[in-house]
Amino acid sequence: MDESAGDVSWVAIARILRPRGRRGEVVADVLTDFPERFATLRRAWVQRQDEKPRPVEIAKAWWHQQRLILHFAEISSISDAEQLRGWALVIPLRERLSLGENRYYVSDLIGCEVIERGGRSLGHVSGVEPTGGVDLLRIDLSSPGGRQTDELTVPFAREICPEIDVQARRIVIDPPEGLLELNRDRPTKQ
Repeated sequence: MDESAGDVSWVAIARILRPRGRRGEVVADVLTDFPERFATLRRAWVQRQDEKPRPVEIAKAWWHQQRLILHFAEISSISDAEQLRGWALVIPLRERLSLGENRYYVSDLIGCEVIERGGRSLGHVSGVEPTGGVDLLRIDLSSPGGRQTDELTVPFAREICPEIDVQARRIVIDPPEGLLELNRDRPTKQ
């Protein structure tokens, strides 16, 4: 597939912070849960906000003080590297690493409709809160008119979320008795 075509979806794996050194290297914050991918990654794209990504060849990547250092073959000076400050290092979505069964990317969960086992739609996933244990799905509750009225959190556990279909953008939940009411009794943020 031609990555220059407009039908490719992209995912950011690093954010370029600033130049480093005299030969055009850059310091980057890693945005992927798989930092080991940089050991073999040789082709990627750089993208500024909503602009079209530009291909780059990664000549070298290494770690220095918990930060990723990248040297692109096309960049050979501090001033060229400075132009990349704030840009994202992206790859086509189809090149994401496979997570395996019953594991999901947060970005795939955001926007999924959440439906109670009986068929009642509660709203859509607006975020995922890590807790150190079972993560929590944040669900924007919708009023009959379609506007958001409140938020609900539900543990993202197989017992409560038995059906997850990110392709259909749907999560079916089977909450234990009282869970939804417990959420609604929380004090609201002012």
